[in-house]
Amino acid sequence: MDPLSDVLALLKPQSIVSAGFDAGGDWAISADDAIGWIKCYAVTYGGCWLTVEGVIDPIRLGSGDCFVLPSGRPFRLGSDLRVEPIAASKAYSAPRRNGVVIHNGGGDVFLVGSRFAVDGRQAALLLRTLPSIIHLEASNDQAALRWSIERMLEELQQNRPGAELIAQHLAHMMLVQALRLHLSRQTDARAGWFSALSDPPISAAMWAMHADPAHRWTLAELAGRANLSRSVFAQRFRLKVGETPINYLTRWRMMLAGDRLIHTSDHMTKTALSLGYESESAFSTAFKRVMGCSPRRFTIDAKVGHRTATIDTMSEPAINTAPPNS
Repeated sequence: MDPLSDVLALLKPQSIVSAGFDAGGDWAISADDAIGWIKCYAVTYGGCWLTVEGVIDPIRLGSGDCFVLPSGRPFRLGSDLRVEPIAASKAYSAPRRNGVVIHNGGGDVFLVGSRFAVDGRQAALLLRTLPSIIHLEASNDQAALRWSIERMLEELQQNRPGAELIAQHLAHMMLVQALRLHLSRQTDARAGWFSALSDPPISAAMWAMHADPAHRWTLAELAGRANLSRSVFAQRFRLKVGETPINYLTRWRMMLAGDRLIHTSDHMTKTALSLGYESESAFSTAFKRVMGCSPRRFTIDAKVGHRTATIDTMSEPAINTAPPNS
């Protein structure tokens, strides 16, 4: 798979809540429980303000704009940032009209989208590769994104068989298309995973590593994939990604290893061999250096965490796409 698909596959985003949000008058909502979630929403009409903790400038969202919040930072949405906000969980617990939350009378701004739960122990490492906020202003190249948004809105508003499942699939399409558009428009020179993928030579080397993580990649081979000299490639990779090519490869291997240890019954030796390590000892040493604990401890902690997360999810009053009277 390509690097973006690889990262999303490890995150295993599950659309837990898909809903419309129709607000009116002076309003503001805040969310400080976003850790472990990716939120992806679009404004279908009207406008509002968005602020994210740690991001200095507020963002004005207009009709057709889309935003993704993958970092789990607290955020606020509102007609006016001076309005005292209420908790988003309280606003979304209100009765819904055909799958749409009506807040403060509605009628001025309408948002549609979803929030995604992401896979436990891997999430903290992987979400660091994504920006704190992705803002996509409405433009002519958003046809595919607009299609998924419009179809999701249609499913939310019409009580048809299978609406919830279709909305979940459309939410995934919306998320991937938003990330893809962001990649195509990326011009930020700061170090980061998205910045690297938008740089063709560096992206070529990253695609090679993701396509065959078990291969014993050398700096010379990767520089060849990037069609750059070794010195230029090493410097450019570190500038774009924030670490050396070999460190990136090792970290990606360990993320893959963590996923396999949790979700398969493969013995540690098989996992080590599948990722290019000749011995379990060498693999364990690399794993502990990158992940902060032994493979065995990682597996135990992840399974305990998964059980806890499952209980929490089951006890949470989810907001789904079904009408209130269903």
